[in-house]
Amino acid sequence: MLKLIYAILALALFVITLSFAALNSDPIPIDYYIGQVEIPLALLLVAALGVGALLGSLVGLGRVVRVKREMARLRRESRATEEEVRNLRALPLQDVR
Repeated sequence: MLKLIYAILALALFVITLSFAALNSDPIPIDYYIGQVEIPLALLLVAALGVGALLGSLVGLGRVVRVKREMARLRRESRATEEEVRNLRALPLQDVR
């Protein structure tokens, strides 16, 4: 049932996106340092969305890598601590007088 709801939402999003692109198909001039090009407004918006998603992913990727490194360091410390506790438990108790 949940898959059907997702499929309906995806189809609705596709139809809305398609109608948005059709309404904004007028070409607009884009000036850059070397020259000028005319592209449809919808294509420009999709390109801007793609560049934003890519930059956001790259920023997020840096954070993920940092967190994974910290997790690996903490796991190593945890293993070392557990080994130390095991070694201490294996020592015989001494009677203090």
